[in-house]
Amino acid sequence: MKHPVDAHVGQRIRHRRWMLGITQQQLGDAVGIKFQQIQKYETGMNRVSASRLWDIARALDVSISFFFEGLSAEDAAEHPAQEKGDMPRDLMADKEAMELIRSYYTIPEAQRRRLFDLARVLSDVA
Repeated sequence: MKHPVDAHVGQRIRHRRWMLGITQQQLGDAVGIKFQQIQKYETGMNRVSASRLWDIARALDVSISFFFEGLSAEDAAEHPAQEKGDMPRDLMADKEAMELIRSYYTIPEAQRRRLFDLARVLSDVA
């Protein structure tokens, strides 16, 4: 059975890899393991050892703490709380949210600011 902390760390690995636009194969090559092992880490099926997490952090150009950001004591419990409303519990694991973020940052800054203001107004109305 997956431990919630292992699943969280795996999601953070997947999120960072995806944001950098690299494949599981490329990450595996960078840390000296097969892509299947990266797959198992990302799903939380296998735990990442401290030394391997160190290697992954270096390959993804983040600090070790990046993988634990957003993890609360409640999240780490064996029985995490239910999701609230329609918002996914983990936005970084939601493919649609990640595509939206990636697309958002390709928009020129002035238009991006206007889009942000529009989204804020629309969310206030809803």
